[in-house]
Amino acid sequence: MIEGRRVLAGEAILSGAATVERSQEEVLESMVREHSRMVYRIAYAVLRRHHDAEDATQETFLRVVRHSAKLASVEDPKTWLARIAWRVAVDRYRRLGGVREVPLEEPDKPSPEIASAEASADDKFQGAQMGAVLEKLIAALPEKLRAPLILSAIEEMSPREVAVTLHINEAAVRSRVFRARQILKEKLAQRVGMK
Repeated sequence: MIEGRRVLAGEAILSGAATVERSQEEVLESMVREHSRMVYRIAYAVLRRHHDAEDATQETFLRVVRHSAKLASVEDPKTWLARIAWRVAVDRYRRLGGVREVPLEEPDKPSPEIASAEASADDKFQGAQMGAVLEKLIAALPEKLRAPLILSAIEEMSPREVAVTLHINEAAVRSRVFRARQILKEKLAQRVGMK
């Protein structure tokens, strides 16, 4: 009789462990489903190469799996993932020696993406041209200004989330984003004035 109770207790413990493991898998699967695009965009913002960004995205989620025991204590999964993605991408960028992809087309030519079906051909062309110029100007910003700008403006992260991701305070985030926008505004004004 005592032996039977021990077996039942052991089965209950194993069943509980399986439930915990299953719930962790569900949480991980949910994180991948909800945040994989954000992780990829962060990696691409740093690496500027599709294949490297994909690799960094996979490496980010592998790190999450390795540290899945910490999931229960994570208050904000999006910020936690963004911080991991940022670190992975920056590490990969350093390992690659800062090599960036060089587009085959000229940087001032528009990309084949079309912003809207209702826009005129001129509007599409100008929008694509402005997008290419803006991307080039953002890439030319100093890293200390570019990173907060990308995370806040492009990834739509709050100043608190950006601060946690980059390990700086919120005031620094706001200041750097403001300064980056000022620089972009000045450079765009110069380009428009040249034409």
